[in-house]
Amino acid sequence: MLTKKGKYGLKALVHLARMPAGQLAFVGDIATGNNIPKKFLDSILGELRNAGFVQSRKGKDGGYRLARPADEIKIGHVVRVLDGPLAPIPCASRTQYQRCEDCNEATCQVRHLMLEVRQAIAEVLDQRSLAEMRDIGLDDLADATGSDDLAVAVKIQA
Repeated sequence: MLTKKGKYGLKALVHLARMPAGQLAFVGDIATGNNIPKKFLDSILGELRNAGFVQSRKGKDGGYRLARPADEIKIGHVVRVLDGPLAPIPCASRTQYQRCEDCNEATCQVRHLMLEVRQAIAEVLDQRSLAEMRDIGLDDLADATGSDDLAVAVKIQA
C-alpha cells in the first residue's frame, strides 16, 4: 500500500512537473496547493533531493524544481525511495528480500501470489514516467470537457 509519504511525494513531484522548466516552487505553495502538511513536505522534499529527483535553492528566491525532465523520472523509482519495496510481503521483494521462517517458499501459495502482485505493480510503476502521471488527469479532463475547455482547466489546476 502506498503510504501518505509516498502519495504526498508523488503529488509534490506532479506539482513541480507542471511548472515551467527551471522555475522554482515554494514549499508553502506546493503544500497548500496539494493539501500536504508543510512540515511533512519539507522532510519528503529532502529525501527527494537526496535521491536526485529535485533540486533546491535556499533564500528569498529559493524553492524546489525537478532535477531532470519529468519524462526521465519513473514512478516506481520514486515509490521505492519513499516507501521501500513494492512487494506486499518481504519474501516477494527483489530489493529487500527476507526469507519467511514460517513456510516453505517453494510451495507457499501466498508467496507465489504475492510474487505475481509485486510483478504487476512493478510493470505499471516502472513503465510510467512522472510526465505521464502528470498528464493522466489532463487527458481525462480533456475527454470529459472537450479541448476548448482544457486551457481553462490547466490554469485552474496550476
